[in-house]
Amino acid sequence: MVGRRKRQIFGGNMSGNSVYLGFDFSTQQIKCVAIDEELNFICEKAVRFDTDLPEFKTQGGVHVHDDRVTVTVPTALWIKALDILLFRLQNGLFDFSNVMGISGCGQQHGSVYWRKGSKLKLSKLKPMASLHDQLKDGFSVPESPIWMDASTMSQCQKLEESVGGPLKLAEITGSRAFVRMTGEQIMKISQNDPEAYANTERISLVSSFVPSILIGDYAPIDLSDGSGMNLLDINTKTWSQQCLDACGENLGEKLGEPVPSPTVVGNIHSYFCDKYGFPDECKVVAFTGDNPSSLAGLSPRVGDVIFSLGTSDCIFLWVPDWRPILIGDAYINPVHQDEFYNFVGFKNGSLEREAIKDRCAGSWEKFEDMVKSTPMGNNGNFGLFFGQVEVQPFLKGTFRFNEKNEKVDVFPPDVEVRAVLEGQMIARRVYSELRGMKITPQTRLLATGGASNNKAIQQVMADVFNAPVYTTEIADSAALGGCYRAIQACTGKQFEDVVKNHPEPVCVAKPTPGCVEVYDKMCERYRIIEKIVTEK
Repeated sequence: MVGRRKRQIFGGNMSGNSVYLGFDFSTQQIKCVAIDEELNFICEKAVRFDTDLPEFKTQGGVHVHDDRVTVTVPTALWIKALDILLFRLQNGLFDFSNVMGISGCGQQHGSVYWRKGSKLKLSKLKPMASLHDQLKDGFSVPESPIWMDASTMSQCQKLEESVGGPLKLAEITGSRAFVRMTGEQIMKISQNDPEAYANTERISLVSSFVPSILIGDYAPIDLSDGSGMNLLDINTKTWSQQCLDACGENLGEKLGEPVPSPTVVGNIHSYFCDKYGFPDECKVVAFTGDNPSSLAGLSPRVGDVIFSLGTSDCIFLWVPDWRPILIGDAYINPVHQDEFYNFVGFKNGSLEREAIKDRCAGSWEKFEDMVKSTPMGNNGNFGLFFGQVEVQPFLKGTFRFNEKNEKVDVFPPDVEVRAVLEGQMIARRVYSELRGMKITPQTRLLATGGASNNKAIQQVMADVFNAPVYTTEIADSAALGGCYRAIQACTGKQFEDVVKNHPEPVCVAKPTPGCVEVYDKMCERYRIIEKIVTEK
């Protein structure tokens, strides 16, 4: 066991500089990135749920229930993954003694239900045992509902009705009711399992669950991730009592008061000092959602469009103000609390691309070659691939159309490969434009996430949006955003000063001549095809 220590030069690999950790608890893995205050990269480690924790029997990091719309994660999986990740850092001779601050993010909308008495368990963590052994039974709902869940349609309707309709809910919380939102998930549990709800001492988001473990006490929900619950009044930055009352009895007490994202929520618990050698003064900063953390990690400039490519695909844009509409969401900005960002999310992202890659190409190299071999517009063939119930349109299934908008059963493999990319990117453009996105000659598409380095995806994205695509060296901007936000809160620096050494993104794809004519027409076709499939 490493003894408890104050900050000191130790190990030699960081030359005594202050170090900051950023964690990313995403759908399929957790990752940790370490940098110093000058933004020099030190290391990263990851734990993949399916392969590193096979005993939990997840597929794609989740449990899809028999009804095919309920999607959960065993809460204990996240705790055991944290045990493994910290061990791997320690085993790799990472020097924890210089870590001055920690922040990070969790997949948005996922919720954790702490059983009564768990606060005491958190405070009394013992370094002789694993986190998993001490906390695995601390949850009144052992399977956490996550963003992929689509089982709360009736709760969405009730919440909208309770406040005066979908637009009124959007005026309060930044969006109409969506099945992935946490408030609706809480309402479902309070209705269907009132005993578990009554036995719940605290409800955390995934993003506040992790720092709760790190500080040994319930950490507050931050305002940015709290914006994605259909519970927070993003105008007053307080919980909406109307929404709380609709979703659960005494819900405000179970949630605790939200805090600004750049808030130090406590010092690290002695468990981590004794077991791993963190210094006593290491501070834990409020975690946020993975998408707002990506925004911080990419350090965008005015006019940039951020495109996160992962299990879900998300597009967001930093804006000074917002207006309520029924498409997409508005969130409180994680680094400037008086500003916002607009967001449009799509549930079917990498898993659909990977499934078609496996079925039609066998490898990403062959996949890229097949995309290159087919023309922009795919000779008029158009496909929509929704393995999970999509957010917009609210639909599940596979839909293929030829150049005459006639339904067909199958495409040749090369056509199928291009169809999934074009169908996805066109939908992203159409809905982002409805949310207010405008592409100008100065616009950059900042791509992040696991699929952002795929050349075929980069080129189709550039062509559909008619804008150049940029990437950065570290694909996981969400974890990096945690590092940046930790520095911001721990040092008191302005965010712009924190990221002054942020590496400039590199242009990886430019629009192909002729793309505007092709994809403007295909966006018009998309609206027709979506109407066909939703009215069947």
